[in-house]
Amino acid sequence: MMIISAEAGTCSYDIIVGALEHARSSLRRLAAGRTLPVVTDERVWFLHGERLAAILPVEPILVPEGEAAKDWAGLRQLIARFTAMNLDRSSPVIALGGGSIGDLTGLASGLFKRGCPVIHIPTTLLAQADSAVGGKTAIDAEGQKNLVGMFHQPALVLADVGFLDTLDERQLRAGYAEIVKYALIGHQIVFDWLEDHGHAILSGNREMREEAVRQCIAAKVRVVEADPEDRNGLRALLNFGHTFAHAIESVAGLGSVLHGEAVSIGMVLASAFSAKLGLCPASEAARVRRHLAQASLPTTLAEVRVDPGALLPLMAGDKKNQAGRLRLVLSHGIGRAFLSDGVDAEQLRQFLASVE
Repeated sequence: MMIISAEAGTCSYDIIVGALEHARSSLRRLAAGRTLPVVTDERVWFLHGERLAAILPVEPILVPEGEAAKDWAGLRQLIARFTAMNLDRSSPVIALGGGSIGDLTGLASGLFKRGCPVIHIPTTLLAQADSAVGGKTAIDAEGQKNLVGMFHQPALVLADVGFLDTLDERQLRAGYAEIVKYALIGHQIVFDWLEDHGHAILSGNREMREEAVRQCIAAKVRVVEADPEDRNGLRALLNFGHTFAHAIESVAGLGSVLHGEAVSIGMVLASAFSAKLGLCPASEAARVRRHLAQASLPTTLAEVRVDPGALLPLMAGDKKNQAGRLRLVLSHGIGRAFLSDGVDAEQLRQFLASVE
């Protein structure tokens, strides 16, 4: 078991990487004798609910799987359940599941009575390596990914890679894309390591999976501590490939392309666009694409049947943009991402028109 401590503004919490049972004392301390609501979906509860219930009294609240849970109706229904359970502002809520469960539960717990604690127990590789840490919450609205949200830091995060043994291959690979993202942002040595060990991570090697999750969490904590609410541009680096990815998800239909799949394509596009602008060696952009393809992740828009011309209008509404400037996270090469001050929309349009 490893404990990584995070200090995000005025909030501090632990991220425990290890078996769920090793966090028994932390969970019981936060529960303080109460029965805790667990927001999850039917499949995750069937697979893992018994392990959690053996540690402390819990009451499941079942929501739809994936992006289908992340809408206004899901948010209203969840807050209605919290009300019916008469939760107070000190009552913790557990989010048991993937990134969508974490996004929805985090937002509902942040809004309910102006904020009650949330405990994240992520069960997917993507959520363990990335989304459960950092306090970003959101629902989808107006056909756009994560349009409505807030920052609500967790009280505790428990990342047990044992949960990944029941994860289907597509979800596992989607999570791997986020691991690659951390290497591409600022850790070339990690990318080298992934080229050697990525197959073992995807094939079920628990030691390699735990090492990858630890590396990603430690990297994210450093960024979150320096920029808790995404104000100074540092945290924007965590969105490498995501401006393309969120547009891809929206054009394809939210939920039809997994977030990590869209991120994979987005990172390939961001690297290729950087190379086209002369910012990044073409050989390194090709290396990024090759590694993601070897992990059986999509690397082209054609694979997800998305029209390149439909992306630019959605990218123009990205949260990183300022004063009408389209600000993309681009790259000087593997491990050297940066936030551009603004890219020329016509250059981006021409680039998109030329891609597969």
